[in-house]
Amino acid sequence: MKLVFISDTHSIHKRISVPDGDILIHCGDFTSRGHVHEVSNFNKWLGTLPHKVKLICAGNHDIIFDSGEYLLAKTLLTNAEYVQHGLFETHGLSFFMSPYSPEFCNWAFMKRRGEDILEKWREIPAGIDVLVTHGPPWSILDSIMLGSESLGCVDLYQEVTLRIKPKIHAFGHIHGGHGQTKINDTLFINASICNEEYMTINKPIVVEL
Repeated sequence: MKLVFISDTHSIHKRISVPDGDILIHCGDFTSRGHVHEVSNFNKWLGTLPHKVKLICAGNHDIIFDSGEYLLAKTLLTNAEYVQHGLFETHGLSFFMSPYSPEFCNWAFMKRRGEDILEKWREIPAGIDVLVTHGPPWSILDSIMLGSESLGCVDLYQEVTLRIKPKIHAFGHIHGGHGQTKINDTLFINASICNEEYMTINKPIVVEL
């Protein structure tokens, strides 16, 4: 099964060359400001892609999905499966998608570090195949540049490494952390397409599972 991971395309998705595969996974921030027209344009672009299954997670920029217009926003994504903090199974694989990340400024899906966000992570079942969160775990592909401060979530790190232990944990949010690394039996992927200057210089990441 060929999985294609992208994230943080910020409404400039038409500049991206997406390789073919069985399942396309977007880890959030597919819009810039979460407007209706951005979601609609993103959906049209998804319709041009050949992947059999397309799974979409929201991020902090996708504000409409964390508002009273959530149901409207969801109906706009007719060319993909949108999963908001929940489990999805397809082709014999289990996915859990979650849009939350530690609080900063006044963006969408913000939770305070500590018990507030840990409550969400505890709802993720152990042993799933693929975990998709918008934000990264602490110390793993979570810095804006090599050697800079870790910006990920400590509680997510502990839950993923000690309890959930997925085969793959994919995320975005921290553009400068793009890449992949394997720790124990989990492959961690930061699939951010944009860099810190919002230029689409990073490539989609393809994994055979």
